[in-house]
Amino acid sequence: MLSDFGLVALLLILGVLFTAALLGLSFALSYTQKVKFLHLKQVRPDNPTPEKVLTYECGRDPIGPSWFQFNFRYYLYALVFVVFDVETVFLYPWAVRFSALKWFGFVEMIVFILILLVGYAYAWKKKALEWV
Repeated sequence: MLSDFGLVALLLILGVLFTAALLGLSFALSYTQKVKFLHLKQVRPDNPTPEKVLTYECGRDPIGPSWFQFNFRYYLYALVFVVFDVETVFLYPWAVRFSALKWFGFVEMIVFILILLVGYAYAWKKKALEWV
C-alpha cells in the first residue's frame, strides 16, 4: 500500500518539476530578449504596429465607453445550460449501472430529475430561456 502512495508522490514531484522547468525556461528566454549580450535567437517576433496594439473586440474598433449595461438573461441562460450539462454527467453513469442499482437507484434518479424539473419550470417562469 505504501508503494502506491510512493508512486503518487513520485508523479506529483515529477509534475511540479516539469512545470517549474518550463516556467523557468520561459522566463529565461523572455529575459534574453531584454539582455542583448547573450545573443540567443529571438523566440517570438516582436513587431508592434498601431493595428496590432488596438483592443480587439469582434473585429471592430472600440467606440464609446467600455462600461455599459447589458441584459442579465445571458447569465441565467448560461446557468441553466450548466445545470442541464451537469445533469447529463450524472445520468450517464447511472444508466450504465442501472441494473446493479435496483429500485433504490431508480428512485434516487427520479428525485434528482424532479428537482431539475422544478428548476427548469422556475427558469421558464422567469423567462430565462427566451433569447431577446
